[in-house]
This record gives sequence, structure tokens and C-alpha cells, in this order.
Amino acid sequence: MSALAHVAGGDPDFDPSGPVPAPTKRSWTAYLLLLPGALWLGVFFVLPLVQLAAVSLQSRYPGFPGYYYRDVNFENYASALTDYAPHFARSFLYAGLATLLAFVVAYPLAYAMAFKAGKWRNLMMICVVAPFFTSFILRTFAWSQILADEGWVAGTLNFLHLLPGGNIINTPLAVVAGLTYNFLPFMVLPIYASLERADPRVIEAGGDLYANGFTTFRTVTLPMSMPGVLAGTLLTFIPAAGDFVNMELLGPQRGKMVGNVINDQFLAVPGGYPVAASLSFTLMAAILVMVFLYVRRFGTEELV
Repeated sequence: MSALAHVAGGDPDFDPSGPVPAPTKRSWTAYLLLLPGALWLGVFFVLPLVQLAAVSLQSRYPGFPGYYYRDVNFENYASALTDYAPHFARSFLYAGLATLLAFVVAYPLAYAMAFKAGKWRNLMMICVVAPFFTSFILRTFAWSQILADEGWVAGTLNFLHLLPGGNIINTPLAVVAGLTYNFLPFMVLPIYASLERADPRVIEAGGDLYANGFTTFRTVTLPMSMPGVLAGTLLTFIPAAGDFVNMELLGPQRGKMVGNVINDQFLAVPGGYPVAASLSFTLMAAILVMVFLYVRRFGTEELV
């Protein structure tokens, strides 16, 4: 094929005697549009992350609490993996339970919004996103009042003899409940978006092929909504694993999550910056590994 024919894309009707299209000039518009976002990420994300990595390798001055010096000390990471292993396990356990409960609550709600709500859809959507209009701390503090010993929840459960310990507040149950409530919209919205885009005719075809409702849901509806389930699970689990507000306001005094340890090391422990920084990087690495394995397992082409 000649060069002119190659320019024409191999068109057999191309007239070689005609004008040759001028080569397109490289446009820098796309790069200029990316520049503000790239600068923002560089200044407020990459640079602080580099600084945090440098602090995580520093060492404390012996005999001088609150002072540390620049060093390459990997013992901070060894301490993060050994001394605080129970806190990591507790954080991942609570985050996993909250994610599971959020999915159990969110999927029927998102399904109703997508297929059954009708004229009430917008109102239900407002109810889902309305908690975002209030501060995260205020919402959690409100839950501490709802779950208090003198509250109606604990009173009702005690009346029905369904609360062996006699209280909900300051227990792991309260922490999981708070995490589930605070991050529930992050599960509802992605699932709703996937279900709302689903073709109802495909779902109806399951009934036309004599499948019952459960079989149609398991083989048609759920696979079509899996991209939303995948996104919602990640959006719920990741912030829940690093949360410290719910444990601080709703949980017991002992048995903290790793987020509480990081907060205390930064703000309450003299010279705790290196330990807090190493804990932060260890938490990020652990979450990245779990997310990678989760996406490799469930984020296949069959689900998108």
C-alpha cells in the first residue's frame, strides 16, 4: 500500500491526485486541563506522603521524650507489625462486619429505589444522602445518644431480654453499628447506579424462561449489579478500616482500633510521630494488598 493510500486509510475510492490531508498538530489542551489537578495532587497528596514516609524512618532521641532525628530506622515498621497486630486485626474485623451489614441493608434499598420506588425514588435518594449534610462527628455523637443505656434501643432490647450485657454503648456492637450507619450511603449509591442502568427486559427474560424470582435474581440481577457491589464494598471497607471516631465515641475504653492508635501517637504521645507514620503506611499497604486480591477475585470481565 502506498503512502497516500495509507493516509486515506486504505480507501479504494481515494484519489491520489487530490490534496493530501495535512498532518494534525499535537494539541496541548488536554495536558493543560490536567495541570491544575496534577498540581493539587502533587502539593497536597504526594509531598505529604513523602514527608510521612521520611518521618516513619526517624528515631527518637534516647532520654529526650518528644524529640527524634532523621534516620533510616525500619524498627518502627517491625513494631507496627508486632506490637499493634491486635489493633490491625480488630480494625479489619470491625470494618469487614460493617461492610457486610451495609451490603445486607443497602442492596434491598437500592433494588427498591431502582425498580419499585416510582414517584418516591427522589425522596428515597434524598433520605440516603441527607446524612452527608451533617458533620460526621455529630452523626456519630447522635448515635451515642441513641444507643445509650437510657435510650429506647437499649430499653427495648432489655425489655425483650435480647441484650445479655444490659448495654450497647461502649461495646464492639455499638462500633460496628456506627460504622455501618456512617458508611451506608457509600454502599447504596454504587449499587443503585448499577441497578438503575440494568435493562429491565433482560430481567424479565428470566421469567419468560420459566425461572423463579430467586433464580432470576441470582443469575441475572446480581451479576449485572456486581460492579456496584464491588465499588460499594471498597468505598465502605477502606474508610471504615482507618476510622477512629466511632471507636472513640461508641466503643470501649480498651481494645482500640489502629486509627485510634495513630491518632494518639500523633497527638498524645510525645515523640510518637515516627510510630504513627509507620502505622499509617502499614495500614495503607495492608489495605492495598486486600483491595488488590479482592479486585483480582471479583473484578473480572464477567462482572463489568
